[in-house]
Amino acid sequence: MKMYLLSLPLLLLGATLALGQAKTDKSLSRLLEEHPEKFKTLLAHPEKYRIQILYTQIDRDKNNKPSFKTYRYRVNAQEYFNPASTVKLPASLMALEKINTLKVPDLNKETTMLTDSAYQGQTKVLQDSTSATGFPSIAHYIKKILVTSDNDAYNRLYEFIGQEPLNEGLKAKGYKSIRLPIRLSRFLPIELDKYTNPVRFMQNGKVIYQQGLVKSSKDYKNPTPILLGKGNMTNDDKLVMEPRDFAFSNTFALEDQHQMLRALLFPESVPAQNRFNLTPDDYRFLYQYMSQLPRETTYPQYPEKEYPDAFVKYLLFGGPPRTERIPDHIRIFNKIGQSFGFLTDNAYVVDFKNNVEFLLTTTVHVNEDGIYNDGKYEYDEIGFPFLRDLGQVVYDHELQRKRKHAPDLSRFRLVYDKTAQN
Repeated sequence: MKMYLLSLPLLLLGATLALGQAKTDKSLSRLLEEHPEKFKTLLAHPEKYRIQILYTQIDRDKNNKPSFKTYRYRVNAQEYFNPASTVKLPASLMALEKINTLKVPDLNKETTMLTDSAYQGQTKVLQDSTSATGFPSIAHYIKKILVTSDNDAYNRLYEFIGQEPLNEGLKAKGYKSIRLPIRLSRFLPIELDKYTNPVRFMQNGKVIYQQGLVKSSKDYKNPTPILLGKGNMTNDDKLVMEPRDFAFSNTFALEDQHQMLRALLFPESVPAQNRFNLTPDDYRFLYQYMSQLPRETTYPQYPEKEYPDAFVKYLLFGGPPRTERIPDHIRIFNKIGQSFGFLTDNAYVVDFKNNVEFLLTTTVHVNEDGIYNDGKYEYDEIGFPFLRDLGQVVYDHELQRKRKHAPDLSRFRLVYDKTAQN
């Protein structure tokens, strides 16, 4: 099958975002071409499905120091995809960094955080029945984000950090593509997302830190329109036959996602600018809940029937339609996104039994009718199978790949809330 992978990608259905040069490595495209039974349809039209892939091989020296080699398929920061819930990872990291930077006595990620309201569209959070204490905290919000991708939890971190510090802080760390102007699933007028709620941190009934209402002084709308599709359903269920403009939506390019995951898992391997101000306990906490399955979680309790192992594990295991359990020797440290027909997974995969590890980040777009907000996306038919097959093909390749030194992966062996047997 002949493919012209180095040509400029066509933006789907009249998109007006400026085109850039897509980066593709022949060895990765060949790996995909070896499996036409899995990828023939999508690889015949990669621009239609807006596929982008980053795959990083990891090799260790005799001292277990890792080295990295990254392969790309159609990676292009100028080809827009909606990052959806993948933006929750940078918010989690920035929330922890803010706690550490404040250096307030007794203030940590476990401290009770109460959210007040002081402006139009804002809501309060004064308790949380799903936590062990009955109250919300930064740690509990991050746990819900990483285990099941909770939207409200992201909004509370967004409000604690503030729109401007969140965006400017991430850009200062070198993640230039990031633009986060909105809360998730709130559908507020864009101007209202500039205002973030007052919050209070409580210890033994006393306020130990508080911040008031904050307004961002900057505008994080994309400077040019990002027009996709041919129609859009409005929030009051009216079909408007015009492309949807994603200029007010979040942006988080694939390469930045891949680099951020590496900065989190292998901080010593990236420039100091890309790293986050996290404690050793923060790293352990993040690794645990990135890889912990819903059925292994105590607070909240997640029924396995509603939250199968694949609920937020798209690569290798195909997303929530799949109900089989993930083998105990495989752990996936990841953050997914699903919205507007876009499916994204940013993952570090570890196989403790076979001493395999690799980084894999990808996005695909499935919206055959070109209408947004109509609830008709081909996730189950095309999207989830693609991510499952991609993960499996790369994993099988890694199983066969020769390594001079077997990796010591003990750093990523963790204790979970409940054992897999339970």
